[in-house]
Amino acid sequence: MPEAALSLENITCTFASNESAGKSYTAVQDASLSIAPGEFVSVVGPTGCGKSTLLNVGAGLLAPSSGQVRVFGQVLQGVNQRAGYMFQGEALMPWRSALSNVTAGLEFAGVPAAEAQERGRDWLKRVGLGGFENRYPHQMSGGMRKRTMLAQTLIRDPDIILMDEPFSALDVQTRQLMENEVLEIWMAKRKAVLFITHDLDEAIAMSDRVVVLSAGPATHPIGEFGIDIPRPRDVAEVRTNPRFVELHKAIWDVLREEVLKGYAQQKRA
Repeated sequence: MPEAALSLENITCTFASNESAGKSYTAVQDASLSIAPGEFVSVVGPTGCGKSTLLNVGAGLLAPSSGQVRVFGQVLQGVNQRAGYMFQGEALMPWRSALSNVTAGLEFAGVPAAEAQERGRDWLKRVGLGGFENRYPHQMSGGMRKRTMLAQTLIRDPDIILMDEPFSALDVQTRQLMENEVLEIWMAKRKAVLFITHDLDEAIAMSDRVVVLSAGPATHPIGEFGIDIPRPRDVAEVRTNPRFVELHKAIWDVLREEVLKGYAQQKRA
């Protein structure tokens, strides 16, 4: 077995919910998950179950209460320098142009300006934004901003790509275009991807493997499904594949009860 690109080992994350009363909340408990080099893994689960918490642990932005993270076999200390993180919300700096946003990471890393600009223009072309280098975020559509964020994430050529529901705010047509663009870019270099989504169709269409999390608190993986649909895939066309329908039913059979549990907990809150 190849060494995992990213391995979360027995992760528990407990937060103080009421310090004065000495109360705490365990969002994630004894959760283990690994992503092989070149593997595209999606994580699905009920709203608020801790999917983003696990992603932040893998990014080194959140230290777990117990357990450890390994990156290509090495215990992670601090921020995961081998990962790129595409956030769910807007992560563009409004005072910077598209090109300036995309090259920000290179600039902070000390890459010479001319090289950064050249690489930035190349990545904007790759995501379909050639000629839009001077647009500011307020001058771009939601899809254009997401493309800029994708280029911003990938320009440093990370070995691990972390994506937190990156397309959830987009309309269906734009979302499918972005999903196919991500798959095309991923197929070219086959980096390890950990993809968080609420959309089961999206997870199956894009992934090599889908992991299902339980409802919180104390969320943990309760199911894992290999997606044995041939690549390359078109995310719209693959939904009519008989195997896609079979996998969707099998995963939903596991996920449905957890979604209902999560919904009931939200109603009680």
